[in-house]
Amino acid sequence: MLRDLQTYLKERQQASLQEIVQQFHTDADALRGMLNQLIRKGRVQKTEGAKCTHCRDCAPESVEFYEWIN
Repeated sequence: MLRDLQTYLKERQQASLQEIVQQFHTDADALRGMLNQLIRKGRVQKTEGAKCTHCRDCAPESVEFYEWIN
């Protein structure tokens, strides 16, 4: 599943934790663990202050975004 997550982020370049949860039908805490592995490997970074582009209902500080590092 870690490989699938890596491929998903590589193709999308950036995704919110909520989008990733919906894509993989997996608990957010479990996904955070996998995302932290990719962060430690230098493949992904957590993007601070990013805004959702799908709706305008989320408070920016409550949305976690992750970005693929090329």
